[in-house]
Amino acid sequence: MEKTLLLLKPDAVVRGVCGEIIARFEQRGLKPIGIKMLQLSKEQAEIHYAEHQGKVFFEELVQFITSGPLIAMVVCGENAIKLTRMMMGATNPLDAPAGTIRGDYATTMRRNIIHGSDGPTSAAREIKIFFEDHELFGN
Repeated sequence: MEKTLLLLKPDAVVRGVCGEIIARFEQRGLKPIGIKMLQLSKEQAEIHYAEHQGKVFFEELVQFITSGPLIAMVVCGENAIKLTRMMMGATNPLDAPAGTIRGDYATTMRRNIIHGSDGPTSAAREIKIFFEDHELFGN
């Protein structure tokens, strides 16, 4: 079974849509094996977004993801990464079709509700940022 990290960003928490989003993943057969609410520090955010360091939007990403609590979750299932990416929709919600999470809930590219790992290497790296092994169940 493949594992991936999902982050329900501060805009999802503020708008109260986290339960609906989590339910979508469960309804598709993905199993949550770790879930927690936390407030990221600037240092944690910089580690998470390290691949974007030096880009013009880096500081804005860090500022937004640290602006309020988020929900971090690891789900597992067959083809979990590809499935969650398809369910999330395009990064820019204006390009995300209705029926996808971003198409239904997000309003701007910078406040696009959710993050999901984009491949096995990033999933492994990102899961370690947010979870210790003992915090994941049934894996």
